[in-house]
Amino acid sequence: MARQKGSTLPYLLVELSNITSVISGSMVFIALPWLALEITGSAASAGALVALTSIPGIFFGPILGTLIDRIGRRISGFISEVLTAVTILLIPVVHSSIEISFALLVLLALGRAIVSPASSTARKSIIPDVAGPSGLSLERANSIHEAVFATGFAIGPAVAALFIGLIGPFDVFYVVAFFSTLSATALFFVRTKESRGDGVSETGSLLQDTVLGAKTILKTPAVLLGLSFVMTLAMIYLPTEMVVLPAHFNALNYAEGLGLLISTMAGASVVGALLFEKLQKKFKYSTIMKFGFIGLGSSVLLMSLLPPFWVLLILGAVLGFSWGPLMPMLNTVIQRVIPENMRGRVFGIEMTIWGAGPTLTAVAVGIAVDGVGVQPVYFFLAAIVLVLSVFVSFNKSNKQLDAARDLAPAI
Repeated sequence: MARQKGSTLPYLLVELSNITSVISGSMVFIALPWLALEITGSAASAGALVALTSIPGIFFGPILGTLIDRIGRRISGFISEVLTAVTILLIPVVHSSIEISFALLVLLALGRAIVSPASSTARKSIIPDVAGPSGLSLERANSIHEAVFATGFAIGPAVAALFIGLIGPFDVFYVVAFFSTLSATALFFVRTKESRGDGVSETGSLLQDTVLGAKTILKTPAVLLGLSFVMTLAMIYLPTEMVVLPAHFNALNYAEGLGLLISTMAGASVVGALLFEKLQKKFKYSTIMKFGFIGLGSSVLLMSLLPPFWVLLILGAVLGFSWGPLMPMLNTVIQRVIPENMRGRVFGIEMTIWGAGPTLTAVAVGIAVDGVGVQPVYFFLAAIVLVLSVFVSFNKSNKQLDAARDLAPAI
């Protein structure tokens, strides 16, 4: 190994772990609901699977974030990726011996859901530690990080759809586990000094330390506002990708179309994420947020009309581009205003919100799709997204984001 001090190698390895982990995760994003539909033929079952596998993250996400603050970001991410690979492998291995029912599929998927959230949280938390030696600003490092994330999310669904067609909906999980293993390997070789305080509990209790992280968010308006828009999208928009669109394309027997649409949205968000560094030099954070949400809400409403596939692709690109700058902005705000010894648990709470939102709505969305069809449900959700997007965009508290812009990373 080359010496990493003062080099870009630690950052590059984190991003290698990032893209391979996201490819793995976004393959699951397509493969698990697809497998549930294959087994049961019910969109409600697919929605139930999404909801049930989100439950572990609700309970363990914040605590995993606290553990990351205690034992270290790199080692936490490595352990998480190894365990994720092992749990994913159980699906095809068990299938080779017995028939997998829907209940058993849920049980196996829950194993992955318990261990996987820590890896993304750890990588977001370690960005300031590896960006400095690489000579990158936080804005630049977060732009690249989210662009790499979106690139992986663009690749993963297409890879999943391809391998579902080639080797079937069970054996595709061998490929998923392979990418998780690559991610763990990259993190294993990262060498950097982590700035996370002394790693000692503030209260002497893991649970109370986690609660302290939540209280810190409530006392930090810029972060609270940012997490509120994450919750908005998680509750209302994500079920359209997790339940509604898979049901639509499953009815058409067109898995490749679903993969291409999701990949198009993710690919456009790569461009948006990379532009964040440039945009923040010309516009206020509140302005970036406003245009991002209005673009997102408008495009998803038009998509809900289920126009011809090529129109869906164009609208998906607009949606992805609008979303692209928002997550790098939120990451930067958190890293600037949250003390370094609490960074893991705050990002852990963010990931919990991202997982909890669909849990609250996915089952209901699946039942509604089975009852009244894809298009009415899709339009209803899209209308809510647009209304909430307008509300968030013109909220006066957006100025709190601008106040965090010029701060140095918190210590």
